[in-house]
Amino acid sequence: MTGRLHLEDLHEGQRFVSAGRTLTAEEIIAFARDYDPQPFHTDEAAAAGSFFGGLVASGWHTAAVTMRLLTESLPFAGGVIGAGGDLSWPGPTRPGDALHVETTVEKVTPSRSRPDRGMASLRIETRNQRGEIAQLFRVNVIAFRRPAP
Repeated sequence: MTGRLHLEDLHEGQRFVSAGRTLTAEEIIAFARDYDPQPFHTDEAAAAGSFFGGLVASGWHTAAVTMRLLTESLPFAGGVIGAGGDLSWPGPTRPGDALHVETTVEKVTPSRSRPDRGMASLRIETRNQRGEIAQLFRVNVIAFRRPAP
């Protein structure tokens, strides 16, 4: 299979694994200053005395990194277009964590009313270098059919 993925290319149980990306303390702090300015994300000293016991990335930073890795490892024709899902962060992302994304296609459903597309239900696990799940995202995405020749 080459190029972009279409509905016809997907099947239940199919797996995709992304490349990795290591987060630095500087990146974690910079993201948090702009988007989630809480002390356990922006201040190493304050974070040491927090619930987390040290600096951690915002869940939204983990989600943004996940999206980047997902789009690189799962090149859907028409883009990755979400249609509802459930997002959780079972464990924190810390400086030096090397994240990668493991995606499993759980279900593929052709649309009855729109013949040019369908829905793919995905389980997207963002794991660190120890195999621990930092983020779990179960999501439905639109998958377009391959255009007729």
